[in-house]
Amino acid sequence: MGSEDITVGRSADGWTISSAGRIGPPLDLVTRQVLVRYTADWKPLELRIDASVRNQAVTIQTVVSGLTANTTLTQGGQTVDRTDAVPADAVLLPNPFFGPYEALAQRLKTARTGDVVHAYQAGDSSFQIEVGASSDETIQTASTVVRARRTAVKMLVPGTALDVEVWGDEAGHLLRLSVPAQDLEVVREDLASVAARRVTISRPNDEQVRVPANGFNLAGTISRPPAAGSRPLPAVILVAGSGPQDRDETVVGIPIFGQLASSLADAGFLVLRYDKRGVGQSGGRVESATMADYAEDLRAAVKFLSDRKDVNRRSLAVVGHSEGGSVAMLVAGREKKVTALVLVATVGVTGADLNIAQVTHALDRAKRPEAERQTTIELQKKIQTAVLTGKGWEGVPEPLRRRADIPWFKSFLALDPAKLMSGIKQPLLVVQGLLDTQVDPSNADRLEALAKSRRKAGAVDVVRIPGVNHLLVPAVTGEADEYASLKDSEVSPAVIAVVTSWLQKTAAAAR
Repeated sequence: MGSEDITVGRSADGWTISSAGRIGPPLDLVTRQVLVRYTADWKPLELRIDASVRNQAVTIQTVVSGLTANTTLTQGGQTVDRTDAVPADAVLLPNPFFGPYEALAQRLKTARTGDVVHAYQAGDSSFQIEVGASSDETIQTASTVVRARRTAVKMLVPGTALDVEVWGDEAGHLLRLSVPAQDLEVVREDLASVAARRVTISRPNDEQVRVPANGFNLAGTISRPPAAGSRPLPAVILVAGSGPQDRDETVVGIPIFGQLASSLADAGFLVLRYDKRGVGQSGGRVESATMADYAEDLRAAVKFLSDRKDVNRRSLAVVGHSEGGSVAMLVAGREKKVTALVLVATVGVTGADLNIAQVTHALDRAKRPEAERQTTIELQKKIQTAVLTGKGWEGVPEPLRRRADIPWFKSFLALDPAKLMSGIKQPLLVVQGLLDTQVDPSNADRLEALAKSRRKAGAVDVVRIPGVNHLLVPAVTGEADEYASLKDSEVSPAVIAVVTSWLQKTAAAAR
């Protein structure tokens, strides 16, 4: 909507916060100056505002003396003077200006759950802010790593209670202000960049890398064992599933790859995971990307690792999750540098067949009448044909066409694991959660049959894990609408154990 430039200064007289900016509708706010002064121990002294709200000039001047605030408000040519009682340690928070929240961020730096922060909305009223739980966050920008404290607060403004999240850095400076009920996010500029990412899991010896791809770089993280030594290590590349996945493959707050990478590193592997093109800190664009393009990105990652001196080239495995398994299959059949392949929750039928299976499953759960069910399935088949051939869009609603007629969906529908598997010679592990409702467990059966029909190829192992869903975590129903409510946000130890032990056995054979 807009921006506000904020300056925080400290002198012998105390603290000064000043800001200016412009924010578009619906706030429609031009701030020429907001100036707030506090004593050295953050007791309020003065507030001055010169602004325009919806093209109407507004000036406010508040002087705080002890427990009294004297305010002069001029708006629409009318001036009002008022005197209010305020707590001695009140934070001055005029609405809707955001620079003054710097003082609240400073107060929350040392606040504990259950504390109360007093606030005063200049020219209006005092209110309380209840401090909730805090958590530590790590945010990586294009130039640095920011350690943040994220605190939930409840603003008890007269007539309502507003849930807000305030993020501050190690010095207590404001990083982010989030008001979910108002769909409002105020974020410091460097953190709002597409090059910024939240670091969900990090290890002391993690290395941030840039993988040269086709005209851009893929940003990734390499994790190593705690005591790696000087000997080249067996390596693993993690390939994420569909959609805008970051390197940790974070879904509903679960960093699937972040957890898997850490466990594999502890087990003795050098592990690379990367932001998909156009996501996080990686370059490239997603609008025209196909499955083949994502495969080329993986090939770039394979070359990058195989060129490193700390990698054992005889042991370079690829672990693909969901669509990432299909991408891994595309590469393994053409890339001899890949020595082993792990397919986790990976499609064993054509993309078109999986798409129909997913649509059918959704209709079954919704208990649609049989006539409506058949109409929807036939429409989906019609869309598939139109996507693949470019013909037959007549009668397809325009919103559905816009969503479906994209390069990625065409390449996904045409994907055929049977054709890919015939060219894969590497040892192969298939891992499937039996509560997976996005990629039905029957897909593992299909992959197993295809793998066993290969000639002169490596062994295939298939492990089916009860009680695990598509996100590789323990579940009750396995349905997608259950994901956000799952109590367990950890990748199943059974999944980690299977993948780790198989890769260790394969790496040992490669030596």
